[in-house]
Amino acid sequence: MAEEHTYVVRKPCPVCGETSRIVKVKSRLIVEKTDWDYCTHYRDINPYFYTIWVCEHCGYAADENTFLAYMPEKHKKTLSEFLVKHKVGFKFHEQRGLPEAVASYKLAIYYSEMLEESLAHRAGLYLKLAWVYRTGGKDDEEKAEEKPYLQKAAELYTESVMRERYPIGPLTDSMAIYLSGACYYLMGEIEPAIQTLSRLIGDQDLRDVEPKLYDRARDLWQDIREERK
Repeated sequence: MAEEHTYVVRKPCPVCGETSRIVKVKSRLIVEKTDWDYCTHYRDINPYFYTIWVCEHCGYAADENTFLAYMPEKHKKTLSEFLVKHKVGFKFHEQRGLPEAVASYKLAIYYSEMLEESLAHRAGLYLKLAWVYRTGGKDDEEKAEEKPYLQKAAELYTESVMRERYPIGPLTDSMAIYLSGACYYLMGEIEPAIQTLSRLIGDQDLRDVEPKLYDRARDLWQDIREERK
């Protein structure tokens, strides 16, 4: 049961200042497998359902790091003015299902775009929303909902590498390129996947600087080429 792997904490909202209940997932989880885009499948609970924190008072939503980070006053003003005029209506759920998880991500994406946060950050939100559908969908129709979000993530990562200065937090430009290629592969877009991953395979410096990423990109590139034969 989900409650065996979660616990509730209280955190102040960076927008309204009210203390909100937040569900966190315990760290000891059993991993079953990890996909090419680093989506991890767990045995007993889906931690991606709880990645986004939502203030139960004003409706602000963001991942943990963003929620806890310092928020510039101009961002707080923009969000406050918006939220005063709009009733979000996201209720606190100690146990989230797919609908609540999807709604939380869509809120976080909406606010992230409103504040014009980095393209890389927005790409990460779209990618994790795709993971929510992939790991939480109960049938093929629900799982198929991930594809447009993989597409958006791939496009944003590609644009980010061209326009933004890296590293962005722990994310390097090579990792962003890899994630874009992996997204294309998982969508079945083979040619863009090969073209994107080839940029990494041809980078000899990457082998020395990020050997694990280089090996992963090479392995995926080789798998794709084998599948085409």
